[in-house]
Amino acid sequence: MSKQIKLLPLSVLAAGVLMATGCDGASRPTAPESATMEPQRKQLLLPASDPTNTGNWVLNQDISDEFSGDSLDRSKWFVQGENGDYYIWKGRAPSQFAPHNVYVEGGMLKITSRWEPDYSFAVGEGHEGNFYGVHEGQKVPVTTGAVVSKKRFLNGYMEVRSKAADAAMTSSFWAIGYQQELDIYEQMGRPTLKGDVDIKGNTLKASVHDWQPPAVRPTRKFGHKTDLSFNVAEEFHVYGAEWGEDYLKFYLDGKLVHEVTQEEVGEHWVLTNPMEIWLDSEIFVWQGLPTEDQLPATYEIDYVRVWQKPESNLLDRAFFGFEGPILYEQENRPLNLVPENSENNKYQKFWLIDEQSAQSLQRVRNERFAKGTWSLKYTGGKNTKATAIAPENSVNLLKGNYRLSAKIWVEPYSTADKVSISLNSTDTPIAEFDLQSLARGEWIKVYKEFDYPQSLSGEFMKISITDQENGSGVLYIDDIAIEKE
Repeated sequence: MSKQIKLLPLSVLAAGVLMATGCDGASRPTAPESATMEPQRKQLLLPASDPTNTGNWVLNQDISDEFSGDSLDRSKWFVQGENGDYYIWKGRAPSQFAPHNVYVEGGMLKITSRWEPDYSFAVGEGHEGNFYGVHEGQKVPVTTGAVVSKKRFLNGYMEVRSKAADAAMTSSFWAIGYQQELDIYEQMGRPTLKGDVDIKGNTLKASVHDWQPPAVRPTRKFGHKTDLSFNVAEEFHVYGAEWGEDYLKFYLDGKLVHEVTQEEVGEHWVLTNPMEIWLDSEIFVWQGLPTEDQLPATYEIDYVRVWQKPESNLLDRAFFGFEGPILYEQENRPLNLVPENSENNKYQKFWLIDEQSAQSLQRVRNERFAKGTWSLKYTGGKNTKATAIAPENSVNLLKGNYRLSAKIWVEPYSTADKVSISLNSTDTPIAEFDLQSLARGEWIKVYKEFDYPQSLSGEFMKISITDQENGSGVLYIDDIAIEKE
């Protein structure tokens, strides 16, 4: 089946843009495309939800894939079980991920589920009380497959054109990041359990899960479920989700089917950190087990496309908004990196707050925040100075003039004097803000222009708050940004 592609010639765009790699390894839209680009890229793929590109969308080519080659692009995708490596889990038991079930054929990614009694299942291992290859003492020798994008992204519009497997196996398009999960859809072409099952052949179900510790189910916080006019295993359709800073929109064949805002769901809004895309099939035992005569069955994905909007902020928005870790995607993602993991490693790093500073300085969620749900909170009375330090290589600037901005909330009785922001390479702070002169009880955006004299590697930021002896009161800092002047 041929791909359905919406194209817009570059000549009608006011300014072309492409994806560039930042200091954290994550890609972001930046500068105009070179005139020497390949001829087939002289047109831009566009979202089905916005075919005239009124949103100024830019294709993220680090994640997007047309599956037009002879094999899967391993620079973009991790295949579960390949070379014996599994990321987070081996699949939802009793089914187990097996790499031979993932392949590219006819311009599509195919994930096949098979009945394989001779497969060497991970004996004695399992998930949520079930074991691989067995269910309630009976053999269920089902293998399936999964791929995971090697890059993560923060906010954008993601889209696939796909057809579900015609069996009691899920066909799922979902994403996870630090302490969060978004299921754009979980489909099942032919559940074997009769009656009022959660997902039927004509069900479109989306979910958002909160993976903050202790990360114990039920983790689903909100979502939606729609009855379709067709069976998802009978024909291809285009499924999309627009993920904004404070909203979600779900699309079917370019038409809006559901939307929700952060304001509506309140503290259940968790989608504030970069996410990776998953495409997989699993057994949901509560939907019934697949039968031998249903298999093999194949989940087919025509393409995966992710678009984002141009970003002028040169810092990692999630990290410098205190939402979660900064990612170093040039490093391999640890295979045991579950969403609730808050440990420093080569792939992810967090703000360093020493023991003394931690008496009065900490990241907090759902108290005061300008964006997202987290902020940096200072409580007086413990120290005359508290400091938070970002990891090395978290700031990546060229020589030039810049503007730093931050949002500060000072409570009415706070005695704190000053917020200073410095870089490792500078002898003096690049910005100092007098807290006593700020309005109280509201978010105030403060600015400071600075000159960066030379490009250096290993750069990082330090935030210092000074207070009076035996000071009191509270302040919050959020949404630190640096833009080119």
